[in-house]
Amino acid sequence: MAMNQLAHAAEFRKALADYHPSELTKQVLQSVRLVLLVGPTSSGRNTLVNELVKSGDFYHIVADTTRERRKKDGEYIEEDGREYWFRSEEDILEGVRKGEYMEAALIHSQQVSGCNVRELEAAHKANQIAIKDIEPNGAQFIHKLKHDAIIIFTVAPSFDIWMERMHERGQMAPDELDRRMESAERELSTALKCDFYRYFVNDTLEGATAEVNRLVLHNHYDPFRERLARDTVKRLYDEVEVYLGDRARHSLNWR
Repeated sequence: MAMNQLAHAAEFRKALADYHPSELTKQVLQSVRLVLLVGPTSSGRNTLVNELVKSGDFYHIVADTTRERRKKDGEYIEEDGREYWFRSEEDILEGVRKGEYMEAALIHSQQVSGCNVRELEAAHKANQIAIKDIEPNGAQFIHKLKHDAIIIFTVAPSFDIWMERMHERGQMAPDELDRRMESAERELSTALKCDFYRYFVNDTLEGATAEVNRLVLHNHYDPFRERLARDTVKRLYDEVEVYLGDRARHSLNWR
């Protein structure tokens, strides 16, 4: 069987089709302060989470996943409990059926990932604020369960800087960039329609960290900065639309 092929795909689809967390999971969820970071690819969510955790005020929620740890040159480059908790399909499927996840999703029919209640319990026990980067669908699902969750949508300050950040880890094939832009288009569009996001521009790590701390720890909210950040989201969305339109015309010209 291929590395990322699910043996229990049909069972996961059935279990996740109308997923509801258990009452215990809902109770634990209500007992913790929760911050979720949403944003398109290369918006700096993971880096921001890692920086915030250094203060000791935040507990990084690490999701479970069915996929295997990645290797390079025969050595694991991911650690259990750092990138993910790497668990068997059977364990995660049982947890889904018992409602032990605050959210879980089947991703590209290749893996299932989700936030297990035990991570929330650990955050509560440590008296820390639970924090996690998450996809828009997961954020929307959790918002329905926990209206006081702080959900932040973060973006780069400009399209050019965003592209620079996206290419920092190496040259990217055009088709991969196209896929990321298509996903970003959907995520930016969703963000502009949501009424529960707080919009942040991730200009510098130091500035973004300070801004999140002001909001979460001191309840400091600046409507003017919020409007500017939302304008940036709209501008990026427009520029992604232009990019995808140009790519589509280029593709037609080669046919």
